[in-house]
Amino acid sequence: MQVNQPKDIQHFHIVGINYKKTDAAIRGLFAINQEQYDQLLCEATAAGVNDLFVLSTCNRTEIYGFAASTDILAGLLCKVTHGNMQVFKEIAYHKSGEGAVRHLYHVGTGLDSQILGDYEIIGQIKTAAKFAKSRGCIGTFLERLVNSVLQVSKLIKNETGLSSGTVSVSFAAVRLLEKKVKNILDKKIVLLGVGKIGRNTSKNMVEYLGVKNITLINRTTAVAEEFAGHHGLQYAAFDEMDEALQEADIILVATNAPQPTITRANLDGSRPRLIIDLSIPFNVAPDVSELPGVEVVNVDELSKVQDETLQMRLNEVPKAMGIIEEHMEEFLYWFKMRKHAVVLKAVKEKLTEIHTREIQSQKNGALYKLEDIEEVSSRIIQKMINLMAGKVRRETDKSDQYIAMINDIFETGVNQE
Repeated sequence: MQVNQPKDIQHFHIVGINYKKTDAAIRGLFAINQEQYDQLLCEATAAGVNDLFVLSTCNRTEIYGFAASTDILAGLLCKVTHGNMQVFKEIAYHKSGEGAVRHLYHVGTGLDSQILGDYEIIGQIKTAAKFAKSRGCIGTFLERLVNSVLQVSKLIKNETGLSSGTVSVSFAAVRLLEKKVKNILDKKIVLLGVGKIGRNTSKNMVEYLGVKNITLINRTTAVAEEFAGHHGLQYAAFDEMDEALQEADIILVATNAPQPTITRANLDGSRPRLIIDLSIPFNVAPDVSELPGVEVVNVDELSKVQDETLQMRLNEVPKAMGIIEEHMEEFLYWFKMRKHAVVLKAVKEKLTEIHTREIQSQKNGALYKLEDIEEVSSRIIQKMINLMAGKVRRETDKSDQYIAMINDIFETGVNQE
């Protein structure tokens, strides 16, 4: 009987790049949008790789999954992005087995984030895994692992101070404005992109800086209109962007488009402006910063904006690590027991097969007596002994190990010494 064993955990890999070794421009080459993600999953399925997901944020692009090697996963990633495979292999990191499992726990709980304790990352993992599952690309192992990471992230948020205080890319933008811009209440602010980062940035500006002179612009105007209405802000249609930008003192860009949203053509060079690019890849063209009086700040520079809560978060790392190790041990125990359960189920099926065959052989379509049942049972027992003895004879180098295991399982009480 062929036993359908769970995948070997040593073939579970993560390969990726993040803020630690690459700047935002390089990360932008390997960023994945939804269309590219869909294409990657189709390519993976066609290649027989059907248990994986991709995490792509402003600070990292990582692919998790089962494959014969990390090169297979890296190849899938590079095939659908604008990056080069050789460049990727030079800058990428990879982990396998338990190391890959632990890495996902660290990423999901904010321990590996550019801003320690960033709680937004767990939502991005959930979304990425959900998308892969909808395409049939998440198996039992990955689904269970992601659910465990989600649970641990929530526990760490509730039971430690790792995510306490307000530290995030969107809040770092507010801190930067607080330090750089005088009389900000008198400034005209335009925010492009009303996705999660854009919404959070808007809320933080309203709450911490007290500004209301914010005009929201989104490709889907209804999204900007609804959010503006709930928060007492202004909005403009996407085709009115140039006019709004010309009047703006501060521009925040959170569009996450594959190409720059703002170019020199969108601006005149006659007035000073501060532009904060929250997007990966960059959505402000490189030559915009050459305009007189224009300062462009990107996400890597924002990460240097420190907050007093960071030191408090660092003090919480050991406690968070303890929670991770505890739940990772539970996950690995589940995986180990699942492997055993598959084998035990197969053994049961084997025994049932032997039992059914012997009963049918004895009956031959007729009724039979108690002594016939005893004869059948005796034959079944002997056939199982023959199966074990045959295995021991064939595997002479492991025979002592097998006999010791059988002796232990059936608790015979025989002393083999």
